[in-house]
Amino acid sequence: MEEPPIRLIGTNERILDHIDLDKLYKIEVSGVTIKHNAKLTSSEIANLWTTYQYSTMIICGVEYFLRTVEDEEILKILHYILDFSTNRIQSISEIMHGDNYPLPVGFTKSDVNPDAPRLFSDAMVLLYILNMGRLSLSGESMMFSLSARDDVAGFYSQALNESEELTTMSRKLAQEKGIYTRTPHIPIPEKADFVKKQQFLFGWFGDRRPLVGTEILNLVFNAERNALGEALITGFSQVAQSKKVRKFMERGREISSKHYEVFSSILNEEDLSSSQKITSEVSESTTAPFSDKLMMFHIAGLVASGIGQYGVSVSVSPRRDLEVHYARLVGELAKFAEDGANIMIENGWMEEPPKAADRDELMKRKGN
Repeated sequence: MEEPPIRLIGTNERILDHIDLDKLYKIEVSGVTIKHNAKLTSSEIANLWTTYQYSTMIICGVEYFLRTVEDEEILKILHYILDFSTNRIQSISEIMHGDNYPLPVGFTKSDVNPDAPRLFSDAMVLLYILNMGRLSLSGESMMFSLSARDDVAGFYSQALNESEELTTMSRKLAQEKGIYTRTPHIPIPEKADFVKKQQFLFGWFGDRRPLVGTEILNLVFNAERNALGEALITGFSQVAQSKKVRKFMERGREISSKHYEVFSSILNEEDLSSSQKITSEVSESTTAPFSDKLMMFHIAGLVASGIGQYGVSVSVSPRRDLEVHYARLVGELAKFAEDGANIMIENGWMEEPPKAADRDELMKRKGN
């Protein structure tokens, strides 16, 4: 029996006569269930597309680390990452194929040499995993909140659970091994109080107030990320095949080192500690475990997340000198990111992300 038309609430007799039964979900409006054709939204497509690329990159990295890492506890975490990354690729493929949306190329076996000698120590791999978990928690929470379809929201809900578990495992293991960086302690105030002077915002000369907790947190976190970034990009600069890529990596190493010194010096001025540099955890190997394409993509992602983190840091750092520092460092990262993008485009390594229709181009075609 043919299903009767469904009346939409508040549309003045507007009738939905045709329903796509392949993809629909239910919405409750004033107690009435309405069927609605649910195509992937722009944010869902963009997020799934990006997650697919990063998942293929992560699998390449894990395949290499499984051959070089010696610590049994870290190996267990790596197997956990491999399992959920593989499942994510499968789930994204099913969702995007369901909407006839092409998958990105991402990264394949041609982008990894699992037999390459050890480039990073076990300790550095663990710190890298911890940082990856933290970044994933931040990004996937936003992706979950922007998901309209139940299957996409369910996918990112699962991803959040996996990233939370990953962060917990790597945090506990880093603490056990004594390589976890804790933020400094601050005095316990006698009572709650309010800011009374505009000098609270000052940061150059005169009565410059001590750093507040949120400022300390972000300075320590940004110093730690740049210490890890400097070590990572040092290894990449040793093994890069292209001269242009190698020079780009060397420049990135200098930027990471400088940013680390900026954040550490601000903390040191107030006798607060920050993380230590870890470039000593990089071996002397010059054999590339990854393709130049993968390494460039990875650094581009870290730079983008760094710019975002600096933006967050500005929003919770009222002291004006910190705002100026962050603004200057963001500008430097933006220029570095642009130069990296140009290298990727020149070599045909940058996949074109999902985008809106070019209406002007469509009208030109119509005119022809």
